[in-house]
Parts: sequence; C-alpha cells; structure tokens
Amino acid sequence: MRLKWIGLIVFISIFTAGGSLTSSAENKENKIQSEIPSHVLNISKDNTYPNSTEDQEVLEAEELTDELINDSDVRISNPELIEMLNETSIRPSPFAVGYRGEIFLGRWPLSYESKESNTNWEYQEININELNNQGGQNTEEMSYEQKEEKHVKGGLTTKATHSDQMMKLILLEAQSKTKLPLSFQSVIGRGTKQNNKYSVPVNKVGQLKAYAPAINEKGEVAFGDVYIQLKGSKMSIDVKNVTRQGIGAWIPIQDHVSFSFDLR
Repeated sequence: MRLKWIGLIVFISIFTAGGSLTSSAENKENKIQSEIPSHVLNISKDNTYPNSTEDQEVLEAEELTDELINDSDVRISNPELIEMLNETSIRPSPFAVGYRGEIFLGRWPLSYESKESNTNWEYQEININELNNQGGQNTEEMSYEQKEEKHVKGGLTTKATHSDQMMKLILLEAQSKTKLPLSFQSVIGRGTKQNNKYSVPVNKVGQLKAYAPAINEKGEVAFGDVYIQLKGSKMSIDVKNVTRQGIGAWIPIQDHVSFSFDLR
C-alpha cells in the first residue's frame, strides 16, 4: 500500500511540473508579443508587395562539419564557412599512420556576439496621409494608404571587409532573440492600406505619418585564420590569429508599420 501512495505522489509532482513549464512558455510568448507597441501594426496580409524571406534561411552543418565545429576552441557560426566545410571532399585515410598535413582555408569572420540590441520604431518615414477638415461641418475619418512603393534598407553602420558575411552573422544572431521578421531590406507596396480610422474634427487638419521600424545591433565579430589539420586518420579545425572587431548594423523589420497621428 505504501508503494502505491509513493507512485501517486510522483505522478502528481510530474503533472504539476509539466503544467508549470507550459505556463512559463506561454508567459515568454506573451512577453515577446507585448514588446510591439500598440501603434505598430502588422501589414503582412495587406502589403501589396510580397517581401522575400530568402535572407532568413539557416544552413545546417552536416555531421562531419558539426563535429569539426564543436571540437574547435573558437565559436564558428559563419554560414559561408559552414557551407565550404559541408562541401569539402577531404577525407583522411584510416590507414594513413603517421601522416600530417595542414590546409589553409583563409581568414574568415567566424561569429558575432551581440552586446546591445535596440528597436527604433520610427527608423524611416515611408508615407504621409493628410485630411483637411477646415470649413467642414462634420467630423471626418481618415486611414492609412501607401502612396508610393518604399524600399527600406539596412546595413552595417561602419565600413568593413567581408561585409556580406558579417551582415549574415548579425542577422542570424538578431533573429535568435526575436520572432519579428528581420531582413536587411523591406518593401512596402504602393496602395497598401489599413482599416484603422482616425477622426479629424471640424476646422482641423489631420496628418497620419507612417514609419518603417528597424532593430539596431551592436556587438563584436571574431576573425581568424582557419586551417584544417590532418594527423593520421584524424581531421580537425585549427583557428589562429583570432582578433575581434566592434561592429553595428540596422536591420529593418519586415511588414510592420509604426503610425503617428497629429491634429493641427
């Protein structure tokens, strides 16, 4: 009888812990969603220009590449370097006793470490709608309509070598911290509309400004000379002359618009 009670207690404890974990996950999700201010709207279903998410594809390391990266003393997350390692045809012979070799792959940006991340919800003005109700007799309503197609571009805040690779590293790191759709280019199509109404009283002029938001990333990129070391039947990655460079970037948030409404 005593053993049965113990089993029951264990079962209840596990069930309670599971419920707590679910609640924690839901709270985390709610926290992420609540980071978006109420005046910022998602226009993904209304945008007349379909933004591409090609920049957001993540390259997975193959089994051998994964082993090499994990055994390295320096963190490696550069997608282009990982792709090169995936495609390598170097395979040491199991019978190569006493064999030694070294292959230089070049100097690479290895990884990005974020130090600070901030969101500017008014990164770039993209549209102004105006309604003049001076001399009118009734309160009028206005809403957002994109007049011209707008291309919002981000990029590095300073010039640097291997800029394309560094932008990919920063983008991957920023994406890991938010569920917002990030890309170095966002397009808002002409004729994009929202149903939100803004009232303009008699003898007033209403002005509705629209902005594209973006995330500002600041951190460090690690560089290093990458070698493949061959020792007998074993292969490893050796990274030499590691240096670090401070870097920053602006990354637009796709399909989101921030609104500011003024009366005068």
